[in-house]
Amino acid sequence: MKVLVIGPSWVGDMMMSQSLYRTLKQRQPDIEIDVMAPVWCRPLLNKMPEVSHAIDMPIGHGQLALGQRYAIGQQLRTQGYDQAIILPNSLKSALIPFFAHIPKRTGWLGEMRYGLLNDWRKLDKKGFPLMVERYVALAYESVAISQASQLPRPLLWPKLQVSEWESSQTVAQFNLPANLPIIGFCPGAEFGPAKRWPDYHYAALADKLIEQGAYIVLFGSVKDQAVGAAIMAKMQHQTQCTNLAGSTTLEQAVNLLAACQAVVSNDSGLMHIAAALSTPLVALYGPSSPDFTPPLSDRAEIIRLITGYYKIRKGDSEAGYHQSLIDITPNQVLAVLTSLLERCKSESNKGCHDE
Repeated sequence: MKVLVIGPSWVGDMMMSQSLYRTLKQRQPDIEIDVMAPVWCRPLLNKMPEVSHAIDMPIGHGQLALGQRYAIGQQLRTQGYDQAIILPNSLKSALIPFFAHIPKRTGWLGEMRYGLLNDWRKLDKKGFPLMVERYVALAYESVAISQASQLPRPLLWPKLQVSEWESSQTVAQFNLPANLPIIGFCPGAEFGPAKRWPDYHYAALADKLIEQGAYIVLFGSVKDQAVGAAIMAKMQHQTQCTNLAGSTTLEQAVNLLAACQAVVSNDSGLMHIAAALSTPLVALYGPSSPDFTPPLSDRAEIIRLITGYYKIRKGDSEAGYHQSLIDITPNQVLAVLTSLLERCKSESNKGCHDE
């Protein structure tokens, strides 16, 4: 059995898609799973042992490029795929498997994809409240799973593989201390300040952790360099903190997150990566809700002071931090983090459940 998966284009969604690959592999150990996704996803896919090959998607997110999709589909016709599973809900994402003449093309109906999909499912959002459940359901026949409650439990959560050698080598590469517990902060967010815990709160928490003997590392993309610098500017113990936002590749960031004793993060793609590494994680939510895409780990604790969903637009983020995130205090996060680390330490002999 050989399957082509058209993967998602966002870090968090890509991480959650590993639950599908793990489920497919559990059900059919000899299955071969190839995943087509943007080139930046390759470092993540390379750390998913269920994925046989990562195929770079050369077409940018949102571009139709009909002729190019047709050409890619024609190239894939010789690969002998038995099934395609299309995870994005857009019409254009289903074109390549259709052009490749893959016999079985599975996915949620999405943007009126009759014909492009011949094994389509109509989504009942209430029946599948979690994104990961929607992905995993595609590993089964539609007649077998009509709502999430019918999925076998426990779900196989994302689980990236990073060796201790990879982590230690990357720690050394960035001259980080090997003799101190490293706490990672992921202070960025795609939509800016409205989804971020305030920089002054991160700074206060960093100082408290450093006084307890920790070393702080800030993670993020180039866009997060400024917020990392703002955090360090407000800290008293700057020499015990390194701002790596924009200075690592994605693979290096993954290796370092695996080396952390714990991670404190906003709702972001790096949060989902930390969860998939089973690194103890405190996830901070404000207007965005964990009800649909929570961190999938038994070593994760969520702090959120409000309920419901609040739509965030990029224009809104310029107004600054959301009050619900301002109201989460550094002492509150420190208490949750301390309790989490104590729990995981007490479970270390028998292992924390991460399935």
